[in-house]
Amino acid sequence: MSTQDTNSEPGYRVVHNDEEQFSIWRTDRELPAGWHAEGTEGTRQECLDHIAQVWTDMRPRSLRQRMAGASV
Repeated sequence: MSTQDTNSEPGYRVVHNDEEQFSIWRTDRELPAGWHAEGTEGTRQECLDHIAQVWTDMRPRSLRQRMAGASV
């Protein structure tokens, strides 16, 4: 294994599911069923930083919708 192989970090992408939950996934791997690329790619830390900015409500979408309906 070369020095470059041990020092290079794989690329990552931000992914989300239908419940609007976020995660990161390596760009060299096929996405698991139910997850979709959000559009952001970069280092692991760049992707995690992006998620920290955009995922401000950790509740799944279905729970947010139920709670919004209960308050009406």
